[in-house]
Amino acid sequence: MSCSKSCGKDCGKNHCGACCGGACHSLTLVPAEYALLQTFAVTPFLPVAASWNLKTPIYLEDSEFSQEEYSWAVQALALKGLVRIDYDIPLGKFDYSAYRSYPMHGSMALTAAGQDIVEQLAIQDIIPIDKSERMN
Repeated sequence: MSCSKSCGKDCGKNHCGACCGGACHSLTLVPAEYALLQTFAVTPFLPVAASWNLKTPIYLEDSEFSQEEYSWAVQALALKGLVRIDYDIPLGKFDYSAYRSYPMHGSMALTAAGQDIVEQLAIQDIIPIDKSERMN
């Protein structure tokens, strides 16, 4: 069967996962995730911090969304395999003073899959839903 959505390749199966490189799958991004991906499009490495338990990544460089929304967005992007978080690789020459209350200082960057998504967003000129439509 051929992929019914975008790649058109003949998969020989009733689904198109691997043969189309995931082209037939959809990806849902909340506005904070989209905003972070747009930031990664112009800045390849971003700072991140955490407490010793490493459960909640902290990103304080933008105020468009709350700290909690950014924390959830970073976690979601990491779980989706779009962003890699490295608490053992801080950004050289970055001023972490805003993060001084967090003992772990590191960095985050796009994975290859994340870079691919950023490029697709740019090529397809995908526009996020309006910020006022965010779920509470």
